[in-house]
Amino acid sequence: MRLFELLLLLSNIGLFALTVLLKKGWRRVPVFVVSGIATLVLVVHWTVEGYRVQLLFAYGITIIYLAISGYRYFNNKKGPRKIPRFILGSVYTAIVMMLFITAGLMYAFPVFKLPEPTGNFKVGTQTFHLVDTKREEIFDEARDRKRELMVQVWYPAQAGTGKYAPFIPDTPILRYMAANYGLPGFTFQHLKYVSSHAYSGAEISSAQTSYPLILANPGNGSSRFLHTSQAENLASHGYIVAVIDHTFNTIATEFPDGRITTSTTDNLFSPDHDYATERENRDKLGKVLTDDVAFVLDQFELIQSGQIPSQLHGRIDLGHVGVFGHSIGGATAYDAAYDPRIAAGIDLDGGLYRLRDKEGLRKPFLFINSESYFEQLTRVMNNQVYSDEELNRMGSTKEWEDQVAADKKVELERMRETAEEGGQVLYIENTEHLNFTDIQFFSPIFKILGITGKMAPERANTVINAYMLDFFDMYLKNQGGTLMKGEDSRFPEVNRM
Repeated sequence: MRLFELLLLLSNIGLFALTVLLKKGWRRVPVFVVSGIATLVLVVHWTVEGYRVQLLFAYGITIIYLAISGYRYFNNKKGPRKIPRFILGSVYTAIVMMLFITAGLMYAFPVFKLPEPTGNFKVGTQTFHLVDTKREEIFDEARDRKRELMVQVWYPAQAGTGKYAPFIPDTPILRYMAANYGLPGFTFQHLKYVSSHAYSGAEISSAQTSYPLILANPGNGSSRFLHTSQAENLASHGYIVAVIDHTFNTIATEFPDGRITTSTTDNLFSPDHDYATERENRDKLGKVLTDDVAFVLDQFELIQSGQIPSQLHGRIDLGHVGVFGHSIGGATAYDAAYDPRIAAGIDLDGGLYRLRDKEGLRKPFLFINSESYFEQLTRVMNNQVYSDEELNRMGSTKEWEDQVAADKKVELERMRETAEEGGQVLYIENTEHLNFTDIQFFSPIFKILGITGKMAPERANTVINAYMLDFFDMYLKNQGGTLMKGEDSRFPEVNRM
């Protein structure tokens, strides 16, 4: 909650208290003075912090109080002898309700602060628009374009100047983000005031001659912005991190010419499909996402050689490349890791695809799962079956869940194979699927509703970032690896499967 919006709410409460508690003849001057102070706070709030729709009632109360108290202060004539009790009571009730709604909205949709990166490097960021001229865009209804991607890069920077870049610079996508949660389009507009900890276009740090590269993949219906805190933290520890917006699989992606694409891949996961069809469609989507990673890695080779102009030219350590992702982006990380150019990878709570197309991955790979996903895998390991009551509650069938279990058994085997190559299979207690993204910071209501887990978002972020950093340090920098060697008392929430 920002300072001046909090002061505005408190001044509104003060105005109401003065109106109710002071006798009619005594309230004229105090109410006028406090309404003037509230108006000043409002102006400063709009100027310094910026308008947001969640405070609409507070704005209205402030302006109305100023108008009425100003009129009464400068026009000392006696007004109506008495306002009917039921009208006065209705007005007071409406004001109380508006104050409660305003406080609730401020709590539910705060202008939050992202966790600060823990490394020694400042962080810079820039965005690339990349076009794969060798691939047609199969998810575009027009089907007359090549595959286009927006890729945001975070990297170690020299001491930055000016303001940090906004958390979500492409503000037109915010209305699509709200619609994704079934909310009015204005709901998340306040996120434009959330700051990152990176400087746009800052000069890359000269502390090292080159930095390992990590490619990252958001989940289905997600966005590159929703992994900002993870990318910033890795960059602050000496990595170049490129997060890919997989076009048509994201909430929305804005291109330099102003075009906005939205998700068109949700129908691939429709429950109306039979399981075999849905698995085939998921594999089809997965191949596109995996090819995106290979293409982006190709482009970074061109950036490194100078064929694509960038200040990153000559500063990318292509001998040490990692990959990670969340949800289907985690499956993408696993599938992309078969590329011999990629040394190691991390899957954050994502079920795998194209399981039967290849032999097991023979390189270090880390799986970090939520408690919910761990429980699902445990049922499979123990050959537990769902009761009819559970199936009805899930909206599923025995046939469907039997096929899911068969795939999960293959998935578990893949996990065990990577563990033999130096990876790990972990789960974090009291976490849910979205604790692996910055969505967990959006609203404390998400935790209450179970959208995110019982663990505090800041703690979940700390734990996940610590294990990601330790793993990449071990396999891309040949250092660290403490957390990969066994349980650590600093992180009792983390368990090995």
